[in-house]
Amino acid sequence: MGKNTSLLDALPSGQGTLHVVMLGLDSAGKTTALYRLKFDQYLNTVPTIGFNCEKVKGMMGKAKGINFLVWDVGGQEKLRPLWKSYTRCTDGIVFVLDSVDVERMEEAKMELMRTVKAPENSGVPILVLANKQDLPGAREPRELEKLLGLTELSNGHLWHVQPACAITGDGLQEGLEVLYEMILKRRKLAKMSKKKTR
Repeated sequence: MGKNTSLLDALPSGQGTLHVVMLGLDSAGKTTALYRLKFDQYLNTVPTIGFNCEKVKGMMGKAKGINFLVWDVGGQEKLRPLWKSYTRCTDGIVFVLDSVDVERMEEAKMELMRTVKAPENSGVPILVLANKQDLPGAREPRELEKLLGLTELSNGHLWHVQPACAITGDGLQEGLEVLYEMILKRRKLAKMSKKKTR
């Protein structure tokens, strides 16, 4: 690779692995979502102390065949300060949300905003997996956008709320596809602004 080309510029051709961090409050369904993506079946999980890391393949759309290295980081309150160690230099953030747990929505919003607004995460695409959509009382994506304050983010920040159910796998691959497209869009914009500054 030449001096002026980075590893990121070389990636969209389908080679390499994208690094993605999966965050969210404890009991949101992060590990269930990760293993459903990895093995395409439901696995009973235990609360994550630390992290899980798995390579997952995109199965649809532009993301088909793309490898994602997904870091699923524990969501207990005492582990959340560690999140920033995992988001450094990541390609995308998946924030898993329990769509039914309205009582903790403000807490989820606070943690999401803290992550999104950290300088090192500037412009990193955010996929909000609105999990547990199969349960009664699950909030719709539009309502979740408002509750989480996503509509207040700057125009430069790419985000998407994907309805999902980690147990059945509904919406997970669709979410990966949207995340991949946002990552490509971010890189394209970065390339264009690089050309302008030359």
